[in-house]
Amino acid sequence: MHPRRRLAIVLLCALSAGAPLQACADGNARRGVSKATMAPTKANGSGISVEYRIDATPQAGRAMPVVLSLGGVTDPAGASVRLVGDAGLSLGGGAASRTLPAGETTVLTVDVLPPADGIGYLHVFTTQHGATSATSIPVQVGKAPAAMPASSALKQGTNGEKILSMPVK
Repeated sequence: MHPRRRLAIVLLCALSAGAPLQACADGNARRGVSKATMAPTKANGSGISVEYRIDATPQAGRAMPVVLSLGGVTDPAGASVRLVGDAGLSLGGGAASRTLPAGETTVLTVDVLPPADGIGYLHVFTTQHGATSATSIPVQVGKAPAAMPASSALKQGTNGEKILSMPVK
């Protein structure tokens, strides 16, 4: 198959599947706005796509917007979304539950308030056709802790294998 024809087929498939295509004159996303992240979908989940972006730098004690884009509603009766902040994150005013119309992409802006440095999660529960999916959006305030403390000393086991000793919390 000719490479141009293959590209045209791929683009048509992406457009028919509702994949977002962005075009910027300078090749960059808008300045000051973070790029949207597409949450993974599960085969046995609700089938609703969740895309999100955080438009500000998270700061403790300061509300910030999280923009959600919800699509893929195929149930003629519509679908629903429920938003919950975990213990480290408070939601601003607005409905915590909402109905999503069939065949449309719904964009919601949710104000979240992280109380202190650390990580909090905005949990997005979508329900359609009796199936529910959960997406957890991380909101990191301050510097993220190191994944593993630096350790330069490898120990050798009784069989000659290398062992990295790590503290347990």
